[in-house]
Amino acid sequence: MTLTQDIETCRLCAERFAATATQHSPRPVVWFRPSARILIAGQAPGARVHESGRPFTDASGERLRAWLGLDEATFYDRDRIAIVPMGFCFPGYDAKGSDIPPPALCRDTWHDKVMAELTGLDLILPVGLHAIRYHTGHKGSLTEAVMNWRADAPRLTPLPHPSWRNTAWLRKNPWFEAELLPDLRARIQTLL
Repeated sequence: MTLTQDIETCRLCAERFAATATQHSPRPVVWFRPSARILIAGQAPGARVHESGRPFTDASGERLRAWLGLDEATFYDRDRIAIVPMGFCFPGYDAKGSDIPPPALCRDTWHDKVMAELTGLDLILPVGLHAIRYHTGHKGSLTEAVMNWRADAPRLTPLPHPSWRNTAWLRKNPWFEAELLPDLRARIQTLL
């Protein structure tokens, strides 16, 4: 079996997911090929992605594609862009209806193996604090990590999660859309 097949058949979190408010089964969303030059390292699939089996098939995906200046066909071209979350499955909701963070077990089991296969990466885009901490070692806040984006550019650029929940963050940090995104879009176009 290939690494992709191993991840697609993973059931390590079956009991954990069955105990959530959503009581769902694992459905790993695997979207990468070793030829990819750009990595989008997300958090974990949401409920809609769990249903579709395709990453970022929700409003967050629309916003992310707009941020990156990519159409759907390019965004979903696995030979060029890998989408590797910190947790491959939808973690579920807690009793209050809030998202459960991606289980560390998934990251610890699979992420280093995936990164070992993605040897041709020219750009890594950690999306959200879980991914930022894994890929950068950053211990501070999301704002600090994203604000210091130039420190790791052009190889790595941390991004906030494109969720509607971060709309207030975007308003408070206009430099993100005015400075970071134009630079990032230009680098992506050069790579592709």
